[in-house]
Amino acid sequence: MKKWTAALVIGALAVTAAGCGSDNGEGSTSGLPKAGVAIYKFDDTFMSGVRNAIETAAEGKMAVDIVDSQNSQPTQNDKVDLFITKKVKAMSVNPVDRTAAGIIIDKAQKANIPVVFINREPLADDLSKWDKAFFVGAKAEESGTMEGEIVAEYWKAHPEADKNGDGILQYVMLKGEPGHQDAELRTKFSVQAIQDAGIQVEKLAEDTAMWDRVKGQEKMAAFLSSKGDKIEAVIANNDDMALGAIEALKAAGYFKDNKFMPVVGVDATDPAQQALKEGTLLGTVLNDAANQGKATVELMSVLAAGETPTKENTGFEITDGKYVWIPYKKVTEASK
Repeated sequence: MKKWTAALVIGALAVTAAGCGSDNGEGSTSGLPKAGVAIYKFDDTFMSGVRNAIETAAEGKMAVDIVDSQNSQPTQNDKVDLFITKKVKAMSVNPVDRTAAGIIIDKAQKANIPVVFINREPLADDLSKWDKAFFVGAKAEESGTMEGEIVAEYWKAHPEADKNGDGILQYVMLKGEPGHQDAELRTKFSVQAIQDAGIQVEKLAEDTAMWDRVKGQEKMAAFLSSKGDKIEAVIANNDDMALGAIEALKAAGYFKDNKFMPVVGVDATDPAQQALKEGTLLGTVLNDAANQGKATVELMSVLAAGETPTKENTGFEITDGKYVWIPYKKVTEASK
């Protein structure tokens, strides 16, 4: 009986000791440095890809706690406070509101916890506040330019795309979140690229669908109701909205009996890749979730070790000592 009692006491002490191991920011069982990651919302298709990439890249390197900010900046601020309370060694934040990054940086700096922002770029003045604040993402204007180039290439190769024969491309635009940097820049540069290709354009309609597939379908149905066959192309700031537009177009009789509508998006998500194969999506632009996730983990790992990130210790070029830019790539069925 005494042997059993001693064993139980030893076991209890071992569990207690293991439980105390997480207070210093180290994983209690893995011994890996602990990091907190706050995503703006889990049900965003592209950010789900980034989240999965972070989990994969962190294996054997960091113990990551990834949380859902539920598209609420106050909720995200609370998550950041919790990471600080847990004394994580590094944080990564995909901000709900990019203008709130300054507050997050202030919190992180006070706690001396390095922070890496993902996908939504903070204001330059905010990012310059602290030498342990970084950004990983892609240049939105680049993706917009590539979208426009895909449309221009199609227009020039298919004279029948000019339905009314006026030599002007009549388009509709599905925008992401109002004021969001990616939405504004993709909108501007996609149209500019078409014009730079020597094609005149006319915007028939534009509305926000908040990056959302269902909203994209609703907005496209409204465009079709008001503009009908006058529409000659659909430009969407991301794939989810483009796929929503395709559903509305299908309901209106498109993509059968040689009735086609060029639709372009951004992200190259798995559902978008499937739409490319089916011939309903003209093209998309690869927003490299895998490398965004990997770069985020590499920066957090180096920062957690108290080192300064460089290309040599992260594997990624760091511009102006702050930015890791992951390049975009045009994706069409022909290019795959």
